Amino acid sequence: MAPRGVATPDVRERLFTAAERVVGRDGPGALTSRAVTTEAGCAKGLLHAHFAGLDEFVAELCLDRLARTAAKARELSGLVGRNTVEENLGTVAFVMFDSGGPALASLAMVRPAAAQRFREALAAGAPGFTAIEGAVVRYLDEERELGRIPQRLHPHTAALAVVGAAHHLLMTAWPGSPDPRSRMERLVAEMVKG
Repeated sequence: MAPRGVATPDVRERLFTAAERVVGRDGPGALTSRAVTTEAGCAKGLLHAHFAGLDEFVAELCLDRLARTAAKARELSGLVGRNTVEENLGTVAFVMFDSGGPALASLAMVRPAAAQRFREALAAGAPGFTAIEGAVVRYLDEERELGRIPQRLHPHTAALAVVGAAHHLLMTAWPGSPDPRSRMERLVAEMVKG
């Protein structure tokens, strides 16, 4: 444990990673500020020194992980014409499943105040599912121009299907449930085959 009064480097990420471990291992009901700080190996009050409370912490954790996915989706434009379309779309979908995605989705569902903060942040412009969907649309438009996906595939519909399916799989999974990746892979493969 870090001694009192000594700065803890990258506090947010350290606490976020610890929360993911707690929820992934013990479920959303086990998440308390004490469980997070104990898992992170830091002072008990550190979470409350950086967040107004556990609900704000949970909302910020979910927003941070969604922003990471949106950033990964924006990288799709650099993958046009490289790898397979299935692999490229999979990388975006799988980012949502990594870092405790299903566990975080369940956490947001059991903390209404955190979910409300999350919705308000998205409404105010925080990167969310719409940003991810937009990046997938742009990527699929470019791949269609190269002839790597069928002309009949409508990029907006396909992007909605990918993002919507990933969201559905996140919201219906729980810690210890089957990995959703294989279902996502089958969906993407069916959509992009010629």
